[in-house]
Amino acid sequence: MENKAGLKTVVHSVYDIQKLRIQMGNRIVANFKAKLGQKPSMPEKKMDPDARKILADLRNHYRKITDGIKVFPSQKKFVGDEIITSYTELCLLSQYMDLESYEQQHFRRLESVLVDFPIWTEWMKGVKGCGPAMAGVLISEIDIHKARYASSLFKYAGLDVAGDGRGRSRKAGHLVKVQYTNAKGEQAERDSITFNPFLKSKLIAVLGSSFLRVKDSPYAQVYYEYKHRLENHEKYKDVTKLHRHNMAIRYMIKRFLVDLYVQWRTLEKLPVAPEYHEAILGHVHRAA
Repeated sequence: MENKAGLKTVVHSVYDIQKLRIQMGNRIVANFKAKLGQKPSMPEKKMDPDARKILADLRNHYRKITDGIKVFPSQKKFVGDEIITSYTELCLLSQYMDLESYEQQHFRRLESVLVDFPIWTEWMKGVKGCGPAMAGVLISEIDIHKARYASSLFKYAGLDVAGDGRGRSRKAGHLVKVQYTNAKGEQAERDSITFNPFLKSKLIAVLGSSFLRVKDSPYAQVYYEYKHRLENHEKYKDVTKLHRHNMAIRYMIKRFLVDLYVQWRTLEKLPVAPEYHEAILGHVHRAA
């Protein structure tokens, strides 16, 4: 029996733990750099390669200190080494590793929840680069019954084109007016984005990168073919490599969403509408 509300709670709980773990890891690294006399320069939302290396080294030293100890040592029994020199540092690393363990456990449990969803068992499970974590995000955030067209998913994920002809973003010109109830209980109006930012960030930053890391991914092939077209296009050949990369990522994810739309609506026995350029222009894309 499908329970999307329960799945959404599990998914967001996992990412809440991950966010807390990353924040704590950043603080530990900043503290370690300060101890060495280095000026800390850490991003708030994710760890850079330097931070991950420092944490890996600290983790190894933590394990050496606690190796063979069944009970976490008290401050009186603490014996540090050349890296972990204080009991406070040992406690901070212990808390970080506990969070890391909880995060891994929750991600593993996520797959057992997904078995109730046919779109996972019948299709997404076989898509290289789309693991349980990403499937959990997609299934819990998207209501496929409301997505009458593939373009509906583009819009909801913030991958549609705004009125100025540019990709959807948080720019002022891309915002819309929405009604809300203010603190006084009165109806008011404010500017708002038109998409699900959590879903967009996971699709672009996580799934996009995952597809490119997977060997023989059909979606990676879509990316490279589209990027090659841009490199030889009169309009885009002179833009920055990053610009073309971002455009190719967006295009690749949109092709994935088309396939997701078709597979999911088919499994749910819902009408499947052809894309605009297929229905109106007669262009047909090869399914991945």
